[in-house]
Amino acid sequence: MSRLPSVTARQLIRVLQKVGFEEHHQRGSHRHLYHTRLNKWVTVPVHRGDIKRPLVVAILKQAGISEDQFRALR
Repeated sequence: MSRLPSVTARQLIRVLQKVGFEEHHQRGSHRHLYHTRLNKWVTVPVHRGDIKRPLVVAILKQAGISEDQFRALR
């Protein structure tokens, strides 16, 4: 298994939306997404540049998405 690719906040949000998360609200520079069926919240920081890999891994874990699923949906 290779390392996760670098992603921007926009790319990460797009993948989360593909699996059913919807943008609920934004507070400052953080977007909060909600999945109604799974009753899960995920927060994605929207800043310039790429999101650091450890944070991407943590967000994917919180959302219940494996790294392989992320690569396939990207």
